[in-house]
Amino acid sequence: MTIKDIARLSGYSLGTVSRVLNNHPDVSEKARKRVMAVVRDLGFEPNTNARHLKMRNKTSIAVLVKGTHNLLFSDILEKIQAKFAAAGEEVYVAYLDEDADEVQYALQLSRQRNPKGFLFLGGDMEFFREGFEQMEVPCVLLTNSAEELGFPNLSSFSTDDAAAAQVAVDYLCSCGHQKIGVLGGNLSVDQISYRRLRGVYRSAKENGIPFDTTKQYEPCRYSMAEGYRAAGRLLQKEPHLTAIFALGDVIALGAMRALADRGLRIPEDISVVGYDGIVSSEYSIPRLTTVRQDTEQLADRGVRALLQGIHYELPPVHEAVPFELVRRESVRSLQDG
Repeated sequence: MTIKDIARLSGYSLGTVSRVLNNHPDVSEKARKRVMAVVRDLGFEPNTNARHLKMRNKTSIAVLVKGTHNLLFSDILEKIQAKFAAAGEEVYVAYLDEDADEVQYALQLSRQRNPKGFLFLGGDMEFFREGFEQMEVPCVLLTNSAEELGFPNLSSFSTDDAAAAQVAVDYLCSCGHQKIGVLGGNLSVDQISYRRLRGVYRSAKENGIPFDTTKQYEPCRYSMAEGYRAAGRLLQKEPHLTAIFALGDVIALGAMRALADRGLRIPEDISVVGYDGIVSSEYSIPRLTTVRQDTEQLADRGVRALLQGIHYELPPVHEAVPFELVRRESVRSLQDG
């Protein structure tokens, strides 16, 4: 007698029967009583040796952080670790270079440590597209969407980057800015920066302002040092910009220092908007206007989806979490004179 027979006789699904037998709380009392009545009638004794052996061989949950200078990820990671700890799960954290292949690293780690599942903080869709089909355990990707890939064991939670970037540039346009520069990321279609740039293009078109990528965009990695250097290169190309939109707060903070070193006042001479809403942006001088991502929701939805994927056979989930434009001191309205 197997659990398939119990499911057939009780009228409940295999998943519900499995949760009852494993004493999971998310089962109705009615279902629990019916399933256990069938179990008693049949004298069923589950063979748990294989399942226990499988679970015993599994180690901690692995969290792979893409980039070593991303303060947004540091904020999300802190929340993730607290939530996994509350669920009684051990976490192994690895920091990867911004350009590293996180999927191949995960596959290698699977062979070495045999984790229960992976949570990716940041990811390149090209790497997922090329190698993720070899991944057998449940996985979650945060801050990038994997919905179009269609993998049955990969959920994702992200911000609508194009919409958020458009809101940021729309705000600058509403303040009278027409010469706007953009810093950060690169033009690869698989990168988050590409989607944010789509929002920039859309805003420029709808507001009737020019945006020439060759002159008004400067790529760079997500760090303060890179933001500092990229701001210098951007100003060399376009010295008459009235505003800069940085595709990450750490880039914006580095750019603000570069502007100050060139004798430019923020926001009197040039306005700056960031993206992420990291804590540091609230304490910069001046305080940075930014698009705030909801790190609490990102962490909560990611952790819950991964734990559900580990314990139950559920379809993947792909969701966009809210964002907010936080208006602070780093933007001046040109319409005020």
